[in-house]
Amino acid sequence: MIEIFYNSNGQIVTSDVTDTLKNITPKEVLWLDLFTPTGEEKRSVEDFLNTTLQSRAQAEEIESSSRYSETDNSIFVNTNFLIPSPENYNMESVSFILCGNTIVSIRQVPLRSFTDIQRRIVANHRTYPTGFHVLIGILENRIDLDADMIELMSKEIAQYSKRVSLGEDVGDEFLLDINQLQENTMLVRENIVDKQRMISSILKSEKTPKSITTKLNILLKDVSSLINHTNFSFERLEYLQNTVLGLINLEQNKIMKIFTFVSLLLMPPTLIASIYGMNIKLPLLGGNLDLIIVGSVMLVSVLAAVLIFRKRRML
Repeated sequence: MIEIFYNSNGQIVTSDVTDTLKNITPKEVLWLDLFTPTGEEKRSVEDFLNTTLQSRAQAEEIESSSRYSETDNSIFVNTNFLIPSPENYNMESVSFILCGNTIVSIRQVPLRSFTDIQRRIVANHRTYPTGFHVLIGILENRIDLDADMIELMSKEIAQYSKRVSLGEDVGDEFLLDINQLQENTMLVRENIVDKQRMISSILKSEKTPKSITTKLNILLKDVSSLINHTNFSFERLEYLQNTVLGLINLEQNKIMKIFTFVSLLLMPPTLIASIYGMNIKLPLLGGNLDLIIVGSVMLVSVLAAVLIFRKRRML
């Protein structure tokens, strides 16, 4: 699917037919949005702009040279857009190509940032005179969404912290939830750092119009603040994880302490029972009160052990 935004008599007109490119010039086109494009659509755009579009495999490369590159008349940028889901987050690669004042975007999934900017262009195209402005608008929208995502994660972390403070039962499932939050936080940070690298590269390019450098610098500051926030969230999760592990260790230590105390209490009576169970003549035995005498001695030994433990504050 292709969506063409081009200037016609001072107004932005949209079209989803590649034949439209035969009747207009590249200077008239503002944005070519390729959503899961067919081979024919990609070839039409390549012929129209006299450039080569990147494949999905190239867009997913992680090397710096593959994430950003320039030619004599074009800028190629690959970045990731994070898509949250109920269970985990997914990274989706998006390619941007800037040819003069025209921007080409290639994506495989629907993205809210693109839909919002397309509506704004139709409503007020003067806000987006060039492809660079369209790209900045998409990035601004995406960074706002990332900020909302980080805020939701912070609230979720606060809820887990509150559960620990209230003394709720924590166990394996609780730790797995924290671990999943850590994974999501790292993905968000990776996504934001990718945006930071992308914006920095565009800012350094000689092809970038001076009129948008201020906006790019503001975006860099916003991205840096988000990175700091994600770092704080990750540290908070580590602290929460260590707290939970400490509570689990304390609970296990209490259980082991009880078992140890019971074992120590039973040692004296066990010793006494072993002695008086021997088949030899022992003192205090030989009458009808043998069982009471032996039981009393065993009870006294238990009470003595309890008193010793309490005196030494081991209970």
